[in-house]
Amino acid sequence: MSGKDDTGAPNMGEQIDAAEREQAKRRLLAQAEAERIPVQETTRAVPDRRWRGEP
Repeated sequence: MSGKDDTGAPNMGEQIDAAEREQAKRRLLAQAEAERIPVQETTRAVPDRRWRGEP
């Protein structure tokens, strides 16, 4: 016996992978938040009379 406990605890490689995934997720969320357009700017009505044929 090696003395290690194999009760399903993640090994070092799995822990590193999980940490890298978490960091990537945080980077993506931070980037998305930085590029987010406030809802007030996307729902603001802008007069556009081109479709009526007015100058």
